[in-house]
Amino acid sequence: MTQRVTMYGFPNCDTIKKARAWLSDRGVAFGFHDYRKDGLDRALLDMLIDRIGWEVLLNRAGTTFRKLPDAERADLDRERAAALMLAQPGMIKRPVLVTGDATEVGFKPTATPRCSADCAGRSLAAW
Repeated sequence: MTQRVTMYGFPNCDTIKKARAWLSDRGVAFGFHDYRKDGLDRALLDMLIDRIGWEVLLNRAGTTFRKLPDAERADLDRERAAALMLAQPGMIKRPVLVTGDATEVGFKPTATPRCSADCAGRSLAAW
């Protein structure tokens, strides 16, 4: 039985567009969860953090995070990072891909895979 992929992010993000095209080109069925349209609540964020850790999920290199005052960026822990991501989902790395027990963050078609789940009969080997 194949497992469905769910992609989380923003539809207008260039990286999301590339990832969606990559999956579509390979015939991989996936659902898309738009943080703005479909929402980001604490339960969803906690699920993602539990799977991959807040340190991986938080995009410290993004403009939204870098524009924060130093005091808000200092001494982060799970609770403070979660509050930042809930307030501004743009601080979450994109895309986040979830299938079964596997979770991947980011899109690099040439990267060594961490996710070996078989979706729609096709490997996500490029993630």
